[in-house]
Amino acid sequence: MTTRTEEEPAVAAPLIDLQTLLAAVRRRRRLWSSLALFGLLAGAVLAFVLVPPPTATVKVLVAHQEDQPNDPGTLIRTDVALLRTTRIAGEALRSLGSPVRPEEFMEEYEGLGLTNNLMGITVSGGSEAEAVARAGALADAFVADHVRRLRETADAEAKALLDQRDRMRDELSRVNGAIAEGAREKAPAASADMETLFARRAELTSRISDFDQRAAQARVGAPRLVAGTQIVDAPRAVPHSLPKAVAVDAAIGLALGLALGLAVAAVGSVVADRPVLRREIAAHLGASVVAELPRRSWPWRRRSREARERLARSLARTVRGAAGPVSLLELGCARETGAVALDLARALGADGPVAVVDGLPGLPLAGRRPVPGDPVVVDGGGTAELSHRERRLGVGSVAPGAAWADLPHLGARAVLFVRAGFGSVAWLHAVARHLADQRVPVVGVVLVDPDPRDRTDGTLWDGAAAGPPRAQDARRSPRNGGGAPHAREAVGEGRWRTDRLPVRAARVPDSDQEAR
Repeated sequence: MTTRTEEEPAVAAPLIDLQTLLAAVRRRRRLWSSLALFGLLAGAVLAFVLVPPPTATVKVLVAHQEDQPNDPGTLIRTDVALLRTTRIAGEALRSLGSPVRPEEFMEEYEGLGLTNNLMGITVSGGSEAEAVARAGALADAFVADHVRRLRETADAEAKALLDQRDRMRDELSRVNGAIAEGAREKAPAASADMETLFARRAELTSRISDFDQRAAQARVGAPRLVAGTQIVDAPRAVPHSLPKAVAVDAAIGLALGLALGLAVAAVGSVVADRPVLRREIAAHLGASVVAELPRRSWPWRRRSREARERLARSLARTVRGAAGPVSLLELGCARETGAVALDLARALGADGPVAVVDGLPGLPLAGRRPVPGDPVVVDGGGTAELSHRERRLGVGSVAPGAAWADLPHLGARAVLFVRAGFGSVAWLHAVARHLADQRVPVVGVVLVDPDPRDRTDGTLWDGAAAGPPRAQDARRSPRNGGGAPHAREAVGEGRWRTDRLPVRAARVPDSDQEAR
C-alpha cells in the first residue's frame, strides 16, 4: 500500500512586487534626483524672476442690519463682490486723482472675508507708498458706499412707514368726521354705527402710534450700523523677504520635482518590466547568479578592481574544470565583459597559451592596442589560425540583434554577464530559449551593477545553474514553486514538477500478540 502525494500548487505571482518596485526606483535615482534638483533650481529662479509687486493690506469691520449668529458668510461675500465693482474702484481713483481706468484698477486688488463681519483688502502698486495710499482710498470708498447704502435703506424704510402712517391719519380723520355726524343724529340705529366707528378710531390710533415708533427705530438703528462700519487695521505695507521667498519656492519646487520623478520612475519601472533582483534574473534565465560585479569598474576604484580580480580567479577555476571552451556572453555590459575576459585570459596564461575570440559588437577587443602581457585577441574570422593547443576563451553578446548561430563557436559552455535592469522579462526568456536551442549550457550568471540593497537569493535551490532549462532534468522545480511561463516553455514542458518516490504506509497491528 502506498500513499499518493498531490503536486503542490505554484505560488501566484503578485501583480506588483513592492520589493522589485523599490529596487527599480532606487536604480533610477539619477532620474528622480535630477528632476528634484531641477525643481529646486526652477523654484529658486522663479523667486528671483517673479518678484511680487509692493502690496499693502487693510482690514475693515462691516456691520450689517441682517446680522445673525448662524450666518454662513453670505453677507461678507456680498461685500467682497461689491468691493470689486467699478463704482467703488472709480470713487477710490477719484480720491487719489489717478488717471487709471477702474477696470484696470480692479485687477490690482482683491478682498477676502476673514469672518462674518471682517474683510481684508490687499492692494498692489508701483511702490509701497502708492500701495498704502491705494489701500486707504479703497477702504474709505467702501466704507462711504456702505454707510450711504445703510442710510438710504433706513430712510427708505422710514419713509415707507411714515407714508403708511399718513394714510392711517387720513382714514382717522374720516372716522372722526363720521363720529361727529353720528353724534348729531338721535336715531336708535345710529348708536350701533357709533360703536363701530369708535372701535375703528381706536384701532387706527394704535396703528398710527406703532408706525411712528417703527419709523423712529429705523432712523435710530442706522447710526449704530454706520458707527460699526469702520477701518479697524490701518493700511500698511506687506513686508517681502527675498531669501524667504527663495527658500519657500525652492522647497516647493524640490517637493514637486521629487514627486514627479518618483512617479515617473515607478510608472516606467512597472511598464518596462525589467528584472532587477537576483532571484528574478535567476528564475527567468533558469541559471543561478554565481557572482556580482559593479558596473563602473574604474581603475582607480580599489573595491571595483578587487571585485573584478576575485571574479577572474573564480572563473579561472571554472574554466580549468570545464571539458571544452567557455564563452562569456554579455547582456547590456559589453565593456565590463571585455575587461573580465582579458583578466581571465591573463589568469589562465600561467597554465598555457590563451587566445580570446572576440565576438562583441561595437567594442571589438581585437582592435584595441595590445599591452605587454595581454593575451592574443582575434576576431571570429581568425579562429582558423589558432593552434589547437591554445585555450580558447570566447566573448560574445546575447543582446538584441545578436547572431545566435555563432554562440556555439565561441564556447561549448557559457557564463552570462547580465546587467541588472537592462533586459525585459520577455528578452530574458528569449535568451534562455535560444541558448537551449543552440545546446549551450549556462555555467552561471554574473550580475553586473546589482542593487546594493538586494537581499534576495539568486541561487536556484536544486542547483539549476548546471545548464540551461532544456538541458536540465525535468523533475527539478524552480524556487518558490514559481518560474516564468516563457522559461517553462524553454524546458519543453507545460509545468515543472517534483516527483516523489512511493512511501510504504505503516501497518497497524490487529492484536497485542501480533504487535509482540
